Amino acid sequence: MSSADTSELRSSPKRQPAIEPVAMRVPEACRYLGIGRSTLYVLIGEGEIEYIKLGSSTLVLTESLKSLVERRRKPCERAQGSEA
Repeated sequence: MSSADTSELRSSPKRQPAIEPVAMRVPEACRYLGIGRSTLYVLIGEGEIEYIKLGSSTLVLTESLKSLVERRRKPCERAQGSEA
């Protein structure tokens, strides 16, 4: 193998695009929403957020977190008297 061939092998691998996780653990879900652990469990208890159990781990579904944000999103209110 020539030195040109080996330098190509040593070059840094191309970065793969980040893959969004299907689910995340409770601490990550809390950071994702900016809420506390107990608030997350209240939302789970109310059926607002879906989760799965794998062994002793609770995994919160990412799509469920996004759906919660969309459901709770409120439209921006224009200031009174402002022009469009």
